[in-house]
Amino acid sequence: MFWKKKPKGETLQVTDDTWQELVVESEIPVLVDFYAEWCGPCKILGPIIDELALEYKDKALVVKVNTETNPKLSQHFKVKSIPMLLFIDKGQVVEKYNGLIPKPNLEEILNDYIA
Repeated sequence: MFWKKKPKGETLQVTDDTWQELVVESEIPVLVDFYAEWCGPCKILGPIIDELALEYKDKALVVKVNTETNPKLSQHFKVKSIPMLLFIDKGQVVEKYNGLIPKPNLEEILNDYIA
């Protein structure tokens, strides 16, 4: 095998009901991945988000929001295409990206908010 299989983790799923408590009131920076099960690019980004959730545990909160089952959040953030990533610091959206973002870029952005 040319590569080592990375440990799989279950990234925390945030819902319309848990958004305030888990994301807005978070003491640490938050990366939110808006996705859908049927979305091809989301399936590519999903494992990267899972890795970041494990690697940044206790330094940053990395979560997912299923746009199909959380219409209030999707409407509130005007999700028009997925995947959509939000970086939230101190309860405020500080950056927003649509599409696939390479893992090193996501790490760089997270590290900036942690520092």
